Amino acid sequence: MSDRPHLPPFAALRAFEAFGRHGKVRRTATALGVSHAIVSRHLAALEDWLGTMLVDRVHGGLTAAGAEYHALIAPAFDQLCNATERARGDAGARLQVWSMPGLAYHWLTARLPDFGRRHPGMAVTLRPSDAAPDLNRHEAHADLRWWRDSDLAAGDHPAIVRQPVIRPRVFPVAHPAAPWLADHPVTRPADLLRLPLLHEDDDVEWQVWFAAHGVAPVLPPPAARLWQAHMTLVAAREGQGVALTNAFLAAEDLATGRVVELGAGNPAFHPVALGAYYLTTHRDSGQTRPLRQFATWLTAMVAQCPPDWQAE
Repeated sequence: MSDRPHLPPFAALRAFEAFGRHGKVRRTATALGVSHAIVSRHLAALEDWLGTMLVDRVHGGLTAAGAEYHALIAPAFDQLCNATERARGDAGARLQVWSMPGLAYHWLTARLPDFGRRHPGMAVTLRPSDAAPDLNRHEAHADLRWWRDSDLAAGDHPAIVRQPVIRPRVFPVAHPAAPWLADHPVTRPADLLRLPLLHEDDDVEWQVWFAAHGVAPVLPPPAARLWQAHMTLVAAREGQGVALTNAFLAAEDLATGRVVELGAGNPAFHPVALGAYYLTTHRDSGQTRPLRQFATWLTAMVAQCPPDWQAE
């Protein structure tokens, strides 16, 4: 006689656990790397096995019974992931790293071959993403993401470890031949208020930057709202307005003259930091040798950059 009660097929359980987190069949299929038809079959098979409806196919999401069952099995999946991560140790030679798209495109990707040369046999899979991975569910080994000082989360899960690795100096840039720039020379920070300002998702960073220079502005309507830092940089490059950026994103554009730093060398413009890029890991996986090596390498890469790229 078996010493454990009969369990449903693991593939069906895994699909259901993932569906409970993602809420949509197609999102679950993408996360698991299978077709949505396979996910649907697994969900239906689990419902048949249990003899109860788990998925609300009218309103979406889980039924009450499904939510209750998911709450009971999800911790078991977390324990399986944690135990597996510990057991694999250094054997997990492929690191899954997510990153803000701008930093991935403009700085990190070009440097990854150096990590491979220093650590032969260890590969990094880099995924640019606006959304952070669920490290408690081990969607990735690490995440490199921008957090503003004004909204850094204080209530993280106790198993999440966040380490600042880049604290960049943030400064305004614009296309050097923009006609509106010729008409309004910039000799002090307040002069920027006469220019078209490019925003990401809100005006918080401009407000903080101006406040650091002793200016309490009423900001003009944004010239454009572009949601991502590397998109505001592209717009500045095209002459659409002034973007706040940092050298980790804008070094190539600055070197080629596609944009110029407004106020460069002017003592009225102070070094300003608005936040930092943090390397975030799960407590268990973050202590493995591959991730420690990646964190050490990342710190070394940052140290090789010019000192004025960082605010502190």
